[in-house]
Amino acid sequence: MNKVAILDDYQGVALSLADWETLPKDTHLTIFKDHLIDTPDIVQRLHKYQIVCAMRERTPFPKALLDNLPNLKLLITTGMRNASIDLKHASNLGITVCGTEGLGHPTAELTWGLIISLARKIHQENEATKQGRWQTSLGVDLKGKTLGIIGLGNLGSQVSKIGNAFGMNVLAWSQNLTKQLASTQMATLVSFEDLLKRSDFLTIHTVLSERTRNLIGKQEISLMKESSFLINTSRGPIVEEESLINALKNNNIAGAGLDVFDYEPLDEKNPLLSLKNVLITPHIGYVTKEGYEIYYSQTVECIKKFLEGNPVRVINN
Repeated sequence: MNKVAILDDYQGVALSLADWETLPKDTHLTIFKDHLIDTPDIVQRLHKYQIVCAMRERTPFPKALLDNLPNLKLLITTGMRNASIDLKHASNLGITVCGTEGLGHPTAELTWGLIISLARKIHQENEATKQGRWQTSLGVDLKGKTLGIIGLGNLGSQVSKIGNAFGMNVLAWSQNLTKQLASTQMATLVSFEDLLKRSDFLTIHTVLSERTRNLIGKQEISLMKESSFLINTSRGPIVEEESLINALKNNNIAGAGLDVFDYEPLDEKNPLLSLKNVLITPHIGYVTKEGYEIYYSQTVECIKKFLEGNPVRVINN
């Protein structure tokens, strides 16, 4: 029997969004909706499975975990990049790691949902109105404001186009960005320092790496306007969380829209949850019905190909 574990199905939708019935009859599926953090608990849960299906980076697979999964032969991740899997060690252990395609635009769309809600205080006014209070805050325009984008790749370029549609002044920066490339994406290349100083809305769209970890810390935040907003739908550790919390507590910036955090799910004691100038979503940038249909349907295809001895879409970071 081929035992398959589907991890971190928070919404309980995995089985409804793909045709799992097409898998061989001797395939046994187990769905796990809850999330485990401690390695011993994960080992106890997964040690008997030959195939594990991970949802993005919700459950990391470092060397210590892989070493204790002796039956694991195929590890599937949704998306073609997963920095939380030790790919080299998996290969050394003879574990095949494959990925699926996905959609980029949902995260860009969520970014704008956060920006608009922060600007017009939609989340605050929604709660106030339900509590019987009418018009409690004053929003700000997007038109004429400066949008700063860190990373002008697939996602950042989509955010740039929408910023232009709102009539914003769009600036961009990344380590390898050129003036010509920025121009083709309807943005103006500036220095990192200028981006921080001039942006009314600063949004992050770069991958997490050794170069970008803690890219924005106490010093960088101190350069931002007191009226500015920081939006992060990329990865939590790109921003020093403690420095951001202190800045928000002291109103050194106007607010933040956050979809990603250092540790997820977010601890219920995290100070970010008690700050009124923070808009929080639970890492749902990629979480849409259309995106999940691609993830799960291609997960099924990957399992079928692997069991049939055919090549699968192997990933490398």
